[in-house]
Amino acid sequence: MINYVLIDDEPKNTKILKSMIAEFCPNTKFVGAAPGVADGEVMIRREQPDLVFLDIQLSHENAFDLLDRLLPVTFEVIFVTAYNEYAVKAFRYSALDYLLKPVNIQELCAAVARVDEKMRLRSTNQQLHNLLSNLRSPEVTTHKLAIPNAESLTFISVSDIVRCEASGGYTTFFLTNGEKMLSTKTIKEYEDVLPPDIFLRIHSKHIVNILHVKKYHRGRGGYVEMDGRYTIEVSARRKADFLSRFGF
Repeated sequence: MINYVLIDDEPKNTKILKSMIAEFCPNTKFVGAAPGVADGEVMIRREQPDLVFLDIQLSHENAFDLLDRLLPVTFEVIFVTAYNEYAVKAFRYSALDYLLKPVNIQELCAAVARVDEKMRLRSTNQQLHNLLSNLRSPEVTTHKLAIPNAESLTFISVSDIVRCEASGGYTTFFLTNGEKMLSTKTIKEYEDVLPPDIFLRIHSKHIVNILHVKKYHRGRGGYVEMDGRYTIEVSARRKADFLSRFGF
């Protein structure tokens, strides 16, 4: 089942598209609609949809501003537009498809079918990734990481990192010996370089070493207990990725 959200500033358009999807795309579930960027951001963060039908022109706002607020985009996007010239920009945001108004039923069904196929493929790829990760050599934990600050460059073993926390444009490292280290780099930069086999971003502010996770408490997103007596929130949209690392 594909949970989807509609973002359009014209209630009439929302009603028509919702009706078409309900009639011709039975593998979908409507979870909400919003008329603009601010409301759309709230709706998407709350509902965590698989798919967003996004009208590009939202009154005096731009749909791409909404996507910028939600980076990295973890859901599928089908742009809905009356303007062909937006198509190229749409694909820059990795949109699976775009629909021209008035929406054609066959094109709508084909776009939704491609979303469904992409979701199935992503699930299969994740299972394969988990298998390969478990088969890889643990030698990755011997790698060194450079931690820059205003005065020096410190090298630490990645195996000594329990977790990382965003602090504005900086990142704080919490180490196994209880020491804290502040880096002048962002947490996104470390997400890109830390070994993905053992490090996972579970929140916009937190990356954890899964080897130091002791317990997971259920909830909308839930939270984890870690070595060092740290309690870290898991965001709702990252919950599935986190649990999949442990076979759930």
